[in-house]
Amino acid sequence: MRHQKKGRKLGTDASHTDAMLKNLATALLTNERIKTTEARAKEVRPLVEKIITWGKKGDIHSRRLAMAQLGDKELVHKVFADVAPRFESREGGYTRILKLGPRKGDAAPMVMMELVD
Repeated sequence: MRHQKKGRKLGTDASHTDAMLKNLATALLTNERIKTTEARAKEVRPLVEKIITWGKKGDIHSRRLAMAQLGDKELVHKVFADVAPRFESREGGYTRILKLGPRKGDAAPMVMMELVD
């Protein structure tokens, strides 16, 4: 039973889902645009929004929280130095999901997820 468990399973166990979301967030913050399935994009959106909000705060506690989520010191520095200042005047909604249509192999709905700017 999955009582008190948030989010989609995404066809994997919990540890694989966590790792997949971490990798998707890392890829999105590094490349600023990724192509993935709609369900994965909807799951990773709150994580990325939270990390950018921490970057806007800019204090040491927020930096440590971001480091715990991403696990990459250079990427955390990029988020705090380059990505977060672009959204200083924006209250939220840092990502955009554009639907691309079904994938050829299994007809999974594909999307392009990107940072708004």
